[in-house]
Amino acid sequence: MKLSPALALLPLALLAACGEGTGGNGTTATASAPVPAKPAPAGKAWVDVVAATPEGGFRMGNPDAALKLIEYGSRACPACARFDAEGFPALKSGLIAAGKLSYEFREYPIHGALDVAPILLGQCVSAEAFFPMLDQMMANQTTLLAKTEEVAKQAQAAQGDALRVATIFAEGLGYIDFVKQRGVPEAQARACLSDKAKLDALAKNTEAANQQFNVGGTPTFILNGKKVENAADWASLEPVLKAAGG
Repeated sequence: MKLSPALALLPLALLAACGEGTGGNGTTATASAPVPAKPAPAGKAWVDVVAATPEGGFRMGNPDAALKLIEYGSRACPACARFDAEGFPALKSGLIAAGKLSYEFREYPIHGALDVAPILLGQCVSAEAFFPMLDQMMANQTTLLAKTEEVAKQAQAAQGDALRVATIFAEGLGYIDFVKQRGVPEAQARACLSDKAKLDALAKNTEAANQQFNVGGTPTFILNGKKVENAADWASLEPVLKAAGG
């Protein structure tokens, strides 16, 4: 199977774009009235309400929230890992918990083949386990990517077979063992790494992101359908959310 055009980039080729998530036309911090809180359904908390979306992402929180935040992110992007450590906890305990904001993570393979293995394995869990697995991958990103250059050389022989390349990265970087330690059986993990339909959907969703939002780096944030300018970290995103009523 040939590597789809959207995922045919060599590993590490776009590392410079990680942390350069915005630019061009988008939304800026203009003041709006405060968004009212909305109680979660009886017996639930909004942070526990997680669902897959038609666009290939996973959304946490009130699906009818006035503020809808999307992050296009990469599990191999240091800037995304920093946001996961700094911004996501603040969102969960604040705007998401209050029912004011929903947060959706959409995979964006900014590094091409390198991203495919953690994406396929990161989605090899239930919706409820999606964000915990994402958090764990982000928190352990440096360790997981320590042998990237070495494994990338091994993967060169399989260039053109996207799923084989993903398996080489998953084995060589330790992602299979990583998810096994977190409750995913090895047979299930390998099945996910062989899921052509998932790979095709990833390519389709990546192309859609490029066409709709001109996503050129990670993280890129979309607030209520508009790309947020010059916001690649929590310090720059938080004022935009506050100005929007958050």
